[in-house]
Amino acid sequence: MRIWLTSFIFIFVASNSFAQSSAKLFKLDATPALASMTDFKASALCNVAEQTKQYLNKFSNDKFAVHAGTVFDESVTLSKVEKTLEFICKTYREDVRAKRDSRLHDTKFVVDNFDFYRWTPDIETAQVIAKKSTNANKTRMLNAIPSDQIFLTKYYTKLLTASAVKTPTYNQALYALPYDEAGLTLDEANNDLSITRNKYTRQDIIAGVLEHKKLAKPLIWLTEEALHDVLLQGTGVVEVDGTRRYFNVHRNNGIDYDYAIGKREQARYWYFAEVPSIMGYGETLESKIALSPHVSFAGNVSELGLGKLFMVSYQQGDNKISRMGVLADQGGAFDNNLFQLDLLVDSYFGWQDYHQANKHLPDYASAWLMLVNH
Repeated sequence: MRIWLTSFIFIFVASNSFAQSSAKLFKLDATPALASMTDFKASALCNVAEQTKQYLNKFSNDKFAVHAGTVFDESVTLSKVEKTLEFICKTYREDVRAKRDSRLHDTKFVVDNFDFYRWTPDIETAQVIAKKSTNANKTRMLNAIPSDQIFLTKYYTKLLTASAVKTPTYNQALYALPYDEAGLTLDEANNDLSITRNKYTRQDIIAGVLEHKKLAKPLIWLTEEALHDVLLQGTGVVEVDGTRRYFNVHRNNGIDYDYAIGKREQARYWYFAEVPSIMGYGETLESKIALSPHVSFAGNVSELGLGKLFMVSYQQGDNKISRMGVLADQGGAFDNNLFQLDLLVDSYFGWQDYHQANKHLPDYASAWLMLVNH
């Protein structure tokens, strides 16, 4: 499971029931009100579609994610989801070979070739969560979700400054899995409380227990503040000696994240692994889906099913924008959440950089599930 950061981090608790039936949440829309198809690259959309389709095919035993979705009627099938992802890449590659602009940016082509299921957000659950929140911003934004638009949050990966060796400034490591876990399966390791990963808190590790006892390999060295940030977000992007490198959470110490306290007080600790790119959903590190910014959504994978293609439309200044993305990532904040998608935007050093680059994006958007219609 990937940890992620949005404009605001929203935490959702289990409810006894969904307030709205699936029939109300998604309805076939014969006349979707789409606009200018911009702000995404067809090549990037194909990359994520292809990666996600490969996961659906290769890991069909992942019942948490690989299914048609539990909130749709029988017209939404896993086969159609796979055909939709395949059609995205087929169209993109045909257009490249024909040396023409991508038809995935052509509103008429998109409307003609896809069925659209309009998403009506689960407002009642959002309002229940808002009442329980002690965060004024969260309460305000959840209560403001329109009846016909979803909550569109944004997340980014952390750009880090780091050192290959420990220095007075860069004195906290991103650690690989401890040495005593080598060769153990996830089940074996999780059930063995004596191994290093299951013994120490974040505070123990920051105090130096792994370093002093030489229990794990440091991957790179960060400031303590950057360490807390990347532990929260789950992905770190760093330039080291002129090369961009990516690090993703691997396994944690089994302590739950405590949403009532701040990031520095958290006892939960993640060990990391170096990966080839920003990674999304996957049961194991090796199976995770490679993501691309601006075409990847995080959302309620357990209810919606991995690999759904979504269109979102919103007002941006004087213009209306429509854009597509694939549900290829998730997070704990989407449990029992059928009113939100989280768009991966890019990599930034911090909140100010992120906000400056994305302040034009709205908090709410019309949304549709898309399925190829032939």
